[in-house]
Amino acid sequence: MSTDLVDVHAHWLPGELFGLPPNSPFGAMQDRDGELFLGDVPLSIRTEAMSDVDAIVADMDASGIGVRALSAPPFAFAVDADVPAGEYTDAFNDALAEVVADSSGRLVGLGSVRLDDADAADRQIHEIASQGALVGIAIPPVLRGGSLDVGVLRSVLRSASANRLAVLVHPMQLPRPEWSKYYLANLVGNPVETATAVASSILGGVLEELPDLRICFVHGGGCAPDLLGRWAHAWDARRDVRVGSSTGPRELFRSAYFDTVTHDRAALDLLRAHAGKNRIVCGTDYPFDMAEADVAGFVDAAGLDRSALAAGSREFLGLNIRSEVSA
Repeated sequence: MSTDLVDVHAHWLPGELFGLPPNSPFGAMQDRDGELFLGDVPLSIRTEAMSDVDAIVADMDASGIGVRALSAPPFAFAVDADVPAGEYTDAFNDALAEVVADSSGRLVGLGSVRLDDADAADRQIHEIASQGALVGIAIPPVLRGGSLDVGVLRSVLRSASANRLAVLVHPMQLPRPEWSKYYLANLVGNPVETATAVASSILGGVLEELPDLRICFVHGGGCAPDLLGRWAHAWDARRDVRVGSSTGPRELFRSAYFDTVTHDRAALDLLRAHAGKNRIVCGTDYPFDMAEADVAGFVDAAGLDRSALAAGSREFLGLNIRSEVSA
């Protein structure tokens, strides 16, 4: 199979870090007879799919993926404000850098940062950029009652932009009582978390302030493509909606990247109608149960041009920048 796709959205975590960051809201990950659990909740994936690099590369070969960007699973984000997680995130970044270095160019890395202290995160981002082993970072869309327009997350985006690092925004599947059944924390919660981050980055002026920021929202932007018209109408109609930005939502939407994990041709078509040129990138969500198992078949059936997808993915990840620097 041709391996011309560049997957920006896949996950990896080494077994020695299954304990997750201090005070993780989900409890530790566990391997039970080859199956992966989060606390006592089965994740419906084999442990090796998350932690074994050979299994990851074998999936790439079977799926037509030439290059894959690995990031931590979202429950490994260091979201607790009271316990510094520099030791954990540094350990993940070091392990990921080693995996990338040994991959003969097949894998690139999106590291993790501590989210308890903006200044500490800034220093960590600068170190990631200086070392040059990883191409970016992955962060949650919401944090302690805020989103990308405020607090630590906004500071992290400023720092990532200044250091020319890509940013992947991935929802955390946060629990709520009304989403306790039918996997709704994922099926409804994840798209809502992501749409909140997209709206906050647009209406809060983040994308306007940071025009060079390379930021990708996974799962096709969640609910955002469906709501963009509503946001644009409100931006025209209400002063409080446009107080944080001087550019309309439709234009700013086109400056972000969005992956193909939509599970629906019509949803992907709507995203294509709103997104900017080369701003849709290939994603799989490997190895989770909501992953797009046949990504090549899905993008081909949707009429997406593989070369354009690859160009967008490389642009987001900064692989072209790295090639220029190393030349």
